[in-house]
Amino acid sequence: MVFCNTTLTEQRVDETPIAGKVTFHHIGLFISAVFGLIATVIALYLIFRHITHYLKPWEQKHIVRILFMIPIYATVSFLSYLYYRHAVYFEILRDCYEAFAISSFFTLMCHYLAHDLHDQKNYFRTVKPRNWVWPMGWIQKCTGGQDRGFLRKPMSGLTWFNIVWLGVYQYCFVRVFFTCVAGITQATGRYCESSLNPAFSHIWVMGFEAVSVTIAMYCLIQFYIQMKNELASHGPGLKIACIKLVIFFSFWQSLLISFLVSSGTITPSKKIGYQDIKVGIPNMLLCVEMAIFAVLHIFAFKWEPYDLNKQLTSDLTTPTKYAHRGPRALLNTFNPWDIVKSVGWGFKWLFVGVRKRKQDVSYEVLD
Repeated sequence: MVFCNTTLTEQRVDETPIAGKVTFHHIGLFISAVFGLIATVIALYLIFRHITHYLKPWEQKHIVRILFMIPIYATVSFLSYLYYRHAVYFEILRDCYEAFAISSFFTLMCHYLAHDLHDQKNYFRTVKPRNWVWPMGWIQKCTGGQDRGFLRKPMSGLTWFNIVWLGVYQYCFVRVFFTCVAGITQATGRYCESSLNPAFSHIWVMGFEAVSVTIAMYCLIQFYIQMKNELASHGPGLKIACIKLVIFFSFWQSLLISFLVSSGTITPSKKIGYQDIKVGIPNMLLCVEMAIFAVLHIFAFKWEPYDLNKQLTSDLTTPTKYAHRGPRALLNTFNPWDIVKSVGWGFKWLFVGVRKRKQDVSYEVLD
């Protein structure tokens, strides 16, 4: 039986001071705290503006979920650095939220096009799908081409929409499932974050999550390219850039550092210990990056279009809508039932609906 060598991961940071009594660990904690606090304050202010001007719940619910990425990532990254010996528990919970942010962004884009799922289906029945973007177009050559084979371009806009929907929402299921796997195996000593040995679950969790998030992000990009003209008035470019870059930095830079440390390419020294390289540096970078993205979110997810004070005669400014401001708006935002239903609907289409897709009226129009 293979055992995990936890000598490095369980040891405490003991570094030679860089100046006086100040070590690299102290400097990293200070930078993380400062930038993490800046990011959190900016994000919470923007969230406050949205929930007190909760004009369009079907849109702002998803905006607030996206905005909460910043304080969650910043807080968890700081705690991971501070309590570095237990960082794996904080990090897997932080990364789990990433899946909900991606799905919320996709759903927000759908709501910009049509108010609810029923209207969205009708809308996409009229859409003519473009071929899949690179590299799928190149891979298609090996499976029959653009109009044939397993990876062919969908004939119906509704089928295309269902595929993209499944590609995005599968990540919610996969991420939550493997978060549970990581937590359980870490508690039982079978996770071993410091090892890439396939006898431990770490490399398997990373592998499945990497594939799943790649599929989800690819579907988001495909959706954006297909619908960018229709979404142009909502500024989707900056929004998708914020989401994509946050996920890129949070996942891939941590994965890269983890691989370099595990493979022995990067080794600790007297001034920079193993925990500061493996845990500290990635989380410090995330805190700095979250402050930058918090500022970008002010421009990407503006609250001004929902300003209730400017909606004097709109039928949306009814007492019912006003009643959802503040705490009730926040509760509405964190009700996960819509995510559960969306995941279930995606898998139902995969196992049932895909066989009946050609019975839809959109295929009759094609014929």
